[in-house]
Amino acid sequence: MKTICTEEALAELLSSNAAVLVLFGGAHCGVCQAIKPQLEALAEREFPKLVTAYIDCQGAAGSVCAARAIFSLPVVQLWFEGQRFTEFVRAFSIGEIRTALERPYQLLR
Repeated sequence: MKTICTEEALAELLSSNAAVLVLFGGAHCGVCQAIKPQLEALAEREFPKLVTAYIDCQGAAGSVCAARAIFSLPVVQLWFEGQRFTEFVRAFSIGEIRTALERPYQLLR
């Protein structure tokens, strides 16, 4: 999982990859730290073309989170072809993310 600290780096990641999962989390967020390895494993195992990124909202990337209106943690965003496809906030399951990924991921070239 790539660590993103600036808005420019995030914009570059989103524009240069067909499928991106972004986890907005924090070092002091227990749920964020618990789902991070699960999301990495999901991407590796089932969605190998999916690029994963982590943004630490409680650390150096706080301004990125504020600019993107992320005010509660965790938040997972799924991006396809540079467009935000869906967003999961606070209460969600890895299964819900898997289900949301399946159809658009199959359509990737």
